[in-house]
Amino acid sequence: MTAADSGPLAANAGPRGRDRLLIGPRALAAELAGDRAPVVLDARWRLAGPSGLDSYREGHLPGAVFTDLDRDLAGPPGPPGPGGRHPLPDPAAFQAAMRAAGVSQDRPVVLYDDGDAMAAARGWWTLRYFGHPDVRVLDGGYRAWTGAGLPVTTAATSPAPGDFTAAPGHMPVLDAAGAQATASNGLLLDARTGERYRGETEHVDPVAGHIPGAVSAPTAANSNPDGTFRIPADLAARFTALGATPSAAAAVGAYCGSGVTAAHEVLALALAGIPAALYVGSWSDWITDPARPIATGP
Repeated sequence: MTAADSGPLAANAGPRGRDRLLIGPRALAAELAGDRAPVVLDARWRLAGPSGLDSYREGHLPGAVFTDLDRDLAGPPGPPGPGGRHPLPDPAAFQAAMRAAGVSQDRPVVLYDDGDAMAAARGWWTLRYFGHPDVRVLDGGYRAWTGAGLPVTTAATSPAPGDFTAAPGHMPVLDAAGAQATASNGLLLDARTGERYRGETEHVDPVAGHIPGAVSAPTAANSNPDGTFRIPADLAARFTALGATPSAAAAVGAYCGSGVTAAHEVLALALAGIPAALYVGSWSDWITDPARPIATGP
């Protein structure tokens, strides 16, 4: 099921919209020194721990506020059942977390993580879904910032409360039925590694395989070796080869294990000018219903 049209995403998409989606370290440093400095959120996170908060305390961008993916960018996973490991956060809870981090409706936001942009992309997508109009990802993340010789700090950040209002529905989403329909009638991209897609290994979820009809499209192919995104033309060529084009009438969707790396896929698609919906619950939601089919192999 699509919860919103692709208008807000399409408006930020394509090669000319790259600077609306990403920002480089030196450009961010210049903005932070200007009159309209963005709010910077540190979204460092690791699937198997330890908490990104430890890294934040060891050093972060000046003025950055730590944002916990499990606590702030997702709702709590319930007992085994629908929703997946990283469901959408409750709007009121998300609004409170963002306001506490200093996020306001009319002030730009930049997110970063260690460098692969997976967690930062989930933050980008979640803020956009809840209606923030100006959100970017630091391309290359913390590694790019320090690699550019820019300063970091261990000082605590106490931002003034923001006024952000969370209004759901500004990005297209899929539930399980919508993912199945997209796999049948459009293009559903599986952002996990090829081994997990094929069902050869599964180290996170209790069942291996993929949604029947989904196409393997690992997120690693969206990035350069240093973790920065490939240029829009290269991304467009990649996704076109997989069957997605900006003018395609068929819907495009993405899923992964729990809606984190698939958010990176949606951001890469946006850079290529291709609107796409996110199956937030992803594989960890799909497998909660034993009646849903599972495919293995290439």
